[in-house]
Amino acid sequence: MKPNQWIHTTVDTGLFLQLQDLTTILSGQPDFTFDFSYGSFIDSRKKIMTGSHFWDTSNEQDKISGYKTDLFLRAIGTLKYTAVKDMQVYFRQTDPSGLYKFSRQLVTLLEDMRLEEIIKRERPGTKKDFARRRNFLYHYFETQLAATVTRSLALDELFCLIYLTLNANQPDPSFPQASQAQLDRLEVLKPYLYTAFEASNTSNVIRLAEEITVQLEACYKDMLKDYFTFPIHHMEELTTDTLFDDLTRTDELANDDQEAVDKKNQESIDETFSTWHRESKNKDRKQTMLQMELETGTKTRMLGGATRETEDGDQAMGAIQGTSGKTGKNDYSDLETLEKKEKIHDSQKQRMHKNADNQHAVAVFKYPEAPTAADQAAYKEAAQTIETYKRKLTAVIEKTLEHKRNESNENLVMGRLSKKMLSLIIDDNPRVFYKKRDQSKELDAAFTLLIDCSASMHQKMEETKRSIILFHEVLTRLKVPHAIVGFWEDANDVTDNYQPNYFHVIRSHSDSFHQPESAKIMQLEPKEDNRDGFSIRLATKTLAARREKNKFLLVFSDGEPAAAGYNQNGIVDTNVAVSAARKKGVHVIGTFLADGDIDEREDEMMKNIYGKDRLMIPSISDLPDYFAPLLKRLLLRTF
Repeated sequence: MKPNQWIHTTVDTGLFLQLQDLTTILSGQPDFTFDFSYGSFIDSRKKIMTGSHFWDTSNEQDKISGYKTDLFLRAIGTLKYTAVKDMQVYFRQTDPSGLYKFSRQLVTLLEDMRLEEIIKRERPGTKKDFARRRNFLYHYFETQLAATVTRSLALDELFCLIYLTLNANQPDPSFPQASQAQLDRLEVLKPYLYTAFEASNTSNVIRLAEEITVQLEACYKDMLKDYFTFPIHHMEELTTDTLFDDLTRTDELANDDQEAVDKKNQESIDETFSTWHRESKNKDRKQTMLQMELETGTKTRMLGGATRETEDGDQAMGAIQGTSGKTGKNDYSDLETLEKKEKIHDSQKQRMHKNADNQHAVAVFKYPEAPTAADQAAYKEAAQTIETYKRKLTAVIEKTLEHKRNESNENLVMGRLSKKMLSLIIDDNPRVFYKKRDQSKELDAAFTLLIDCSASMHQKMEETKRSIILFHEVLTRLKVPHAIVGFWEDANDVTDNYQPNYFHVIRSHSDSFHQPESAKIMQLEPKEDNRDGFSIRLATKTLAARREKNKFLLVFSDGEPAAAGYNQNGIVDTNVAVSAARKKGVHVIGTFLADGDIDEREDEMMKNIYGKDRLMIPSISDLPDYFAPLLKRLLLRTF
């Protein structure tokens, strides 16, 4: 559930994952992530690179090119070619200036132009995307120029003229809609502006920006609007010349102790030691072995507190971290080591459903109580309302199943002799044999119904239970194992390092045929938030371990995933969880429960999570009408 649908931006999961991959590859920083934000910048403290939401207003192709070029400029350009120290000096000098906003946006514009040319030379394949970016921005600044003239924003108007002049497709462009005062000022600035194409480094760009800003300080008030975002966050904290140097720097040791050594009287010698292996060739017998343990780094020769002096019986060995290779001898592994590895592997398996967005999420399993008389009565009443759907659906499935069991393969060259002998007369190569199919006593399928129990389901839960009962009754009749699980996150108990996610296991696969327990379905209730990606991963883990050939996971939800620290990446994380489940052979179907007409935003959101395997239900009262065909289609796929 997303609490406020008015502050919402639809996330294109395919584009997001593509940009995330580009971030890692182009930057060479595996721990960097991509994010959508207001403006395009690098935040080295949080390890993120961003693309500007500005591109969401464009058409699809311009949007993709816009986000990609934002990333090219940051991951290739700003990261490696922007001189941080020069920018720090420029910022300190322009702080007291009356044109604070103008000076920062001007240097950003000029530096991005310089970086764009570097990137296009290094990676010619980016030219097409940069051409789309330039065309879109040129049209944008033309519209902004008209708006600034109407509103009499002098410096904003001049900034638009600067951009259009630098990015024009002709030598001397004209701007009839601009005011004469700003056109006159532009003519004065043109000799400076044209030198921007000769700037070879950040220092040249800064010098040009300073010259232009100084000429305008006495004549203008600062700009009103932000057209560009400065591309480096927390720049004042950086100590190296480029961002790349800062991210890859190696800190000095904490201790700078030095030891005075008497080289003449010392009892030890300095010698290079190497490791030994029985398959290593040691022809000259010059290698020497040494036992050692690396502790806290220091520049002295003093031993750490955990070491001891050697004794005559000690075996000299070296314990060094390195790469492994296949041995030519037999491998007799230590049994204790194997046991430790198995424990570590089990621990990793317990955490495999987590990722960065769910690192503090904890699964808490809850089991239903014995159904009360009220539960029994409510279940009986709900079951009666779907009895017609149940009978029709069960009859169709059973007839189809019986037909498949008895269906024969005819016109074969070997097998049982058919009664249809006409082929012997009319065909040159007669096929008069047939084989019966192997009879199957049950459908080879397993289902998990995962129900969103967030607070927004309050008005929909009763009708949702009816559809779950329909699934349960039909699958029980056909002897198809199925689990019914409600999920939610308890927002009241969430802390910085603890996010309890409850899984109300109404029915598990092992007890799905126990009819007296069916009334437990009535204990499903709306609770708090919903962390869909985490829940889908957990359900997938259980379902993927089943022996059945066909595995189906149906997710019942009424909105976007929303939980603590999850709103921004909930759609993407859920999409990744769905994709991972499908790769494991689990067919995931998302079911959206609406309050009325389904708008385009809601359909786009579900498409970004589940793709084409989504069921959009406009009214909760229509649930059985939609679910009956869905269940029929899924079951027929198993034949």
